[in-house]
Amino acid sequence: MPYSSYKNIGTVAKEFQIKYIRDDFIVETEFNISEIFRQELELVLNEGVVDNSESAICENIIYPILKEVWKLYRTNFVIWSHQALNYDEKLCGIPDYVLAKRSPLGSVVFDKPYFVLVEAKKESDFSEGWGQCLAEMIAVQRLNQIPEQTIFGIVSNGLIWQLGKLNIDIFTQNKLFYTIQELEKLFAAINYVFQQCELQLENGE
Repeated sequence: MPYSSYKNIGTVAKEFQIKYIRDDFIVETEFNISEIFRQELELVLNEGVVDNSESAICENIIYPILKEVWKLYRTNFVIWSHQALNYDEKLCGIPDYVLAKRSPLGSVVFDKPYFVLVEAKKESDFSEGWGQCLAEMIAVQRLNQIPEQTIFGIVSNGLIWQLGKLNIDIFTQNKLFYTIQELEKLFAAINYVFQQCELQLENGE
C-alpha cells in the first residue's frame, strides 16, 4: 500500500518491527544564512500565500530552505522533488523530497543511495506525516541495502520542523522541534543532517 496509507508512527513500527525512541541527536552545526535569502523568505511570508496547501508549503518555504543548505553539498547530492520511490507493493509512493547521491551519469538519474526523506504537512498533521515519512525511510533502507547506514527524515508544515533518523531497526525522533522563527537554529539542524549524509557517503556507508 502507498506511504500515505500509514497514518502514524505506531502503525509503521508494529508492521515493520521498528523500535521507537525520543532523544535529541541533532548537533546544531552553524550555517551562514545569506541576507538575500532572509529578505526573500520575509517577503514570501509577509506577502505571499504560503500555507493554503501542502504544495504551497513545499514551494514557498520547505524547498527554498532545503535548497539553501544543499548548495554547500551539491557536488555530492541532488534534491529530488516528488519523484516516485518504490520498493514493493507495501512501500511505494511519492515523497515530497528526497536527498540522493548525485549520479555519475548526471542530475537526470535518480541514483542510490538515498539519504533524507522530507514530507510536508498542512497545519499540524505531524502524526500522519511521520507515519508516511517513516514508511519512506524504511523503503530507502531496503533499497540502499546498506545495513549500517543512517536514514534521516524531516516532517514540516513550513513553520515547525521535526527531525528523525532510522538506523537498522531503531527510529529516533528528535525531541527538540525547530521553527522558522529561530532561523539560525533551523538551518544549523538541517546543515547537521546534510553533513552527516556527506560523511556517510565519503565513508562508503
